Amino acid sequence: MDGWTQTLSAGPLLGIAAAAIALLLVLIIRFHLHAFPTLVLVSLLTAFATGIPAGAIVDTMTDSFAGTLGSVALLVGFGAMLGKLVEHSGGAQVLAERMVSLFGESRAPFALGIASLIMGFPIFFDAGLIVMLPIIFAVAKRLGGPVLLYALPAAAAFSVMHVFVPPHPGPVTATELYGANLGLVLLVGILIAFPMWYLSGYLWGRFAASRFDFKLEVSLFGGQDNDTIENPPSVGTVIALLLLPLALIFLNTGLDFARAAGVADSDATWFQFLSSLGETPIALLISVLVAIYVLGSRRGEGGSALEKIVDSSLGPICSVILITGAGGMFGGVLQASGIGDALSDSMSNLGMPVIVAAYLVAVVMRLAQGSATVALVTAAGLMAPAVASGDFSAMQVVAITLATAAGSVFAGHVNDSGFWLVGRLLGMDVKTTLMTWTVQQALESMVGFLLAGVVYLLF
Repeated sequence: MDGWTQTLSAGPLLGIAAAAIALLLVLIIRFHLHAFPTLVLVSLLTAFATGIPAGAIVDTMTDSFAGTLGSVALLVGFGAMLGKLVEHSGGAQVLAERMVSLFGESRAPFALGIASLIMGFPIFFDAGLIVMLPIIFAVAKRLGGPVLLYALPAAAAFSVMHVFVPPHPGPVTATELYGANLGLVLLVGILIAFPMWYLSGYLWGRFAASRFDFKLEVSLFGGQDNDTIENPPSVGTVIALLLLPLALIFLNTGLDFARAAGVADSDATWFQFLSSLGETPIALLISVLVAIYVLGSRRGEGGSALEKIVDSSLGPICSVILITGAGGMFGGVLQASGIGDALSDSMSNLGMPVIVAAYLVAVVMRLAQGSATVALVTAAGLMAPAVASGDFSAMQVVAITLATAAGSVFAGHVNDSGFWLVGRLLGMDVKTTLMTWTVQQALESMVGFLLAGVVYLLF
């Protein structure tokens, strides 16, 4: 790819991207082809159509695939192991029973969403969702309601926190690029997180569940009848195991926050060691090892039995991992083709208010290449000179930062690895995922932009 320059303008590139997405949807929805080979095929055709050099196409595809799997495979794999151990031991059922008794059946979706908002402060979207899934599935099985009633509010909560609230990498990087006050971004992000989640996650989740009222049949973690569970762990033990990866990850994100605030030296040995322990894959690995001891060995499970339990968690997630990786491949090809850069350059020169331009540039980047973090960071980089040269108050710069974050989450679809992750984990087909999760992401984006606009106008 070195030395190659895209010669196509934004118009043809946009047409190619639209045709690729349409072909992908037709092949999967109309002709029922499996999503994994279909994504690889459409990625290949898109690479040829956009003029990526033939000798670089395979490397572009495999690099994007590997880049996605490098994070997703470890998170989903360790998360599935942790979930299986919690489910097999009866811990998920015990915690679900306690939540229902405390909050009541009618408020269970709200309680799951609030718990996910709290958990989502230090933990990344995909890892948080994986950790919460056994509890979500246990509540859905216990109450027998539509799985989306419990899953969508939780998934939306993790999305809101990941996109809008430091110390997650997207908002932290955008804050630095815009020169915004990190403490103000954190404060305002937390204040708008709840109404944003309530409107676009909780209320939309209830509505979507009424339209798509499929029940949980076989969850990612399997399941077993209550009478087969002997000596289940206490609620406190289960909560402690679920909080362990959060505590370790919060250690990492807290250190990164301290680095960004200039109060910690990232070159110090102690900083790097503690940061390594708090990296999400390492945190989940440690949590799995502790769960094996606490929920397995300590409760009398033999070595071979434990091995079979852990191994049984990996089979159901193979399809999830491969399809998610292929979704990342498709997004990577679109990004390598230059479509996002061409469209965002065109958008940034339209002469509209900076906060609106920042939002729209982020929307274009999100739709073009899929990744919310890439869309947020790229849009912030493009709009930073305009913000620096403008006469904006500290709160207005915060509002522009959050408006850019809002644009970066708009309508995640087939080129977003998160789209495939959510859809496959919840057992939805592509059409249902588009009509539930993609709409939720669009609502989250628009509500977030409106709230950022209110902050911009008031301050």
